[in-house]
Amino acid sequence: MKVIAITSCATGIAHTYMAAEAIMKICKEKGYDCKVEKQGALGIEDKLRSRDIKEADLIVFANDVGITKAERFKGYEDKILHTKPHEVIKNPEIIFQGK
Repeated sequence: MKVIAITSCATGIAHTYMAAEAIMKICKEKGYDCKVEKQGALGIEDKLRSRDIKEADLIVFANDVGITKAERFKGYEDKILHTKPHEVIKNPEIIFQGK
């Protein structure tokens, strides 16, 4: 399984990175490929490529604020799971519920 994610919080600092780490850790434990784009105070880090989006089995939006360049995900709405950074930090397994 290939998982991609975008994390973003209101201040763009702590929760953005903590959520990214939680997602990467749970994917590694399950043996899944994972890439996480962080949108925070430093702008977009580790930007997902169109190929990453196209090949993803699951797309996680763990955000409190709008996603920058969200139009990249048009046509892939059926693969997107919406959650909040603090929810992923507290319970990373949440990204696999219902999928």
